Amino acid sequence: MTPAAGRLSIPAYANLPLLPGVGLPHSWDVFGPADELGTLNLLDDATVLEALREAQTGERVGLTLDMTELDPPLYGREPLRHTIFPTDRNIWDDRIDFFPQAASQWDGFRHVRCRELGFYGGVTEDPPAMGTRLGIQHWAENGIVGRGVLLDVDRHLREKGIEYDAMRSFSVDAGVLADVAAAQGVSIRRGDVLCLRFGWVASYRGLRDAERRAYATTGGPPPFAGLAAGETTAGALWDWQVAAIACDNPAAEVSPGDAVVGSLHRRLIPALGFVVGELFDLDRLAALCAADRRWTFLFTAIPLNVPGAVGSPANAVAIR
Repeated sequence: MTPAAGRLSIPAYANLPLLPGVGLPHSWDVFGPADELGTLNLLDDATVLEALREAQTGERVGLTLDMTELDPPLYGREPLRHTIFPTDRNIWDDRIDFFPQAASQWDGFRHVRCRELGFYGGVTEDPPAMGTRLGIQHWAENGIVGRGVLLDVDRHLREKGIEYDAMRSFSVDAGVLADVAAAQGVSIRRGDVLCLRFGWVASYRGLRDAERRAYATTGGPPPFAGLAAGETTAGALWDWQVAAIACDNPAAEVSPGDAVVGSLHRRLIPALGFVVGELFDLDRLAALCAADRRWTFLFTAIPLNVPGAVGSPANAVAIR
């Protein structure tokens, strides 16, 4: 599937219709019937062509964690199992069994349902009955290529002298993101891939093995800093018209969540068709961006071309 043709007129968040019963603004009619791309429709040819200008030095920075680094994986996911075996005297193959969302990953549109109203676009069947509808393979057809913008929330808060720990619950609202962008001297444009560094990966890497095991087996959602889950955050991301967010924490939004505030995942993925990435490795990129005060780059990612998959490893690279 290709992005919706032309420069679509995107209604403001405040003007979107509401899903009955839950009152969430939704975009199910914005990108046309049976849409599979959601906010990736904003990556039209002209936007991608403009984004190519962000690659100035040719330096490439991988944004994907080693798929065994989270040990044990979070949320009860199983660790990767890798077997290498010979197929004859001179040839070897391997087999890899893994959870696509156990490390740097994209949440596909099959990942979160909005109660009885269904998945993105109002699809009410369970994923096994959908055929290939809303599968991640639709994102692989063109890839995710656009202007990347890194907002280093961790660095900004520390420079401001704010007491902050990426592995403790801390809500980052849209106002903070706007402040980070202003401090870095960058603007957020239509079709951007917004890379949000909360400092979680760096903090996780500082844990001992026993601390990692304890963190992954707390008996509830592990605590970490992330986006505030309320409507204001969803509204800002939609009105900024970004194509995707790629965060370095495990769930984009703050954890543990608050039932009174609601779920940002539900607001973004099934209601808005918003593309969300998590557990991206942004540390090296952040150091390079801070060194030359250049926070934009060409962002590229190719999700796995697996028909009907719920999610995919990130497979992302920044080209500076």
